Amino acid sequence: MGLIVYGANLSPFVRKVRVMLMEKGVEYKLDPVSPFQPPPEFLAISPLKRIPVLRDTDVPEPNTIPDSSAICDYIEHKYPKPALYPSDPFQRAQAIFYEEYADTQIAQNIGRGLFFERVVKKMMRQQPDEGVISKTLGEIVPPIFDWLEKEVGSKKYLAGDAFSIADISMGTMFVNFEHSGEKVDAARWPNLARYVSMIHARPSFKAMIDEERPICERMRAA
Repeated sequence: MGLIVYGANLSPFVRKVRVMLMEKGVEYKLDPVSPFQPPPEFLAISPLKRIPVLRDTDVPEPNTIPDSSAICDYIEHKYPKPALYPSDPFQRAQAIFYEEYADTQIAQNIGRGLFFERVVKKMMRQQPDEGVISKTLGEIVPPIFDWLEKEVGSKKYLAGDAFSIADISMGTMFVNFEHSGEKVDAARWPNLARYVSMIHARPSFKAMIDEERPICERMRAA
């Protein structure tokens, strides 16, 4: 059976793993699991009660790994080509930091203040908090984007000269930003806008975006 990814396709962390697998050309099965109503059997393999969890059926049980960062590291070592972590020690450390920044600073602040309000709440038949959305766009987004604008600069990729886990992690968070009905202002943050557009044009990201966009547009319009 190979690899099974448990999670929801709109999760930026599930998408991160799926893009990693697509970039490496590895087949897998997505087993849908809602993070809000997970079945008991899922909670047994996810001690943090979060998605995604990876199951490798080629490995004797217990054969599951929780947490997107741990899963991506496992995938990189099991399927080393093409490499998605820089080989240079310093650049690898940079890539891991960008991954952590995306998973925490962006996910917890921008993701929670926009995607959760505009999409997830609609799925839960709740109304978005416009005050939270306004504060996120007016106070939280600008300093994060200002920093990223400088970090990206004229670079094609964040860490080293090749596409890596840094770009996957950052790119997946900006998918949810756009699913929330927003775009990076190219007049204010030209480097960041160029970078995000380039990353999202990759076949792996485009496939995810095309799959998910109709769902998010329907939810925002509800």
